[in-house]
Amino acid sequence: MAQSEPESRSKRAVARAFTVVEDIVYIGLGILLAGSSIILLATGVIGFGQSLVSGSFVANIVPLLDRILLILLLVELLYTVQVSFREHALVPEPFILVGLIAAIRRILVLTAEFAEIVDKPETVFRHFIIELAALTFLIVSLVVSLVLLQKRGGKMAAERA
Repeated sequence: MAQSEPESRSKRAVARAFTVVEDIVYIGLGILLAGSSIILLATGVIGFGQSLVSGSFVANIVPLLDRILLILLLVELLYTVQVSFREHALVPEPFILVGLIAAIRRILVLTAEFAEIVDKPETVFRHFIIELAALTFLIVSLVVSLVLLQKRGGKMAAERA
């Protein structure tokens, strides 16, 4: 069953229109992520300077670390949007990296807050340990997935050659 030329042409036009809409959305997301990253970086630098001047740097290290890792997460999301925009396909590796950064960010913040948890009831400590174990399992799973995807990508490139 061969498609008629006008029907095929209209399908291509609709596909091109969707591609343009997709590009507009990716550009908008990129602008929002870039702007958010720059604003967070600027306020982080200001907060860093203020905490140094006031002598409260040690007390503000956990929020600063959290902000730095959030900026890194946003930049990695921006890279993911860039790859999706360029390739017009969902590439899994950048999403796995975003997940890794988010999980590592949470672990670092949790362990930095551990000193405050010591004085809390045992149930709070138990929840802390469970969350830490779940995040550790998540990180190991994401790393294994990333390694397997990279090996698959290498095999696919070798088969094409």
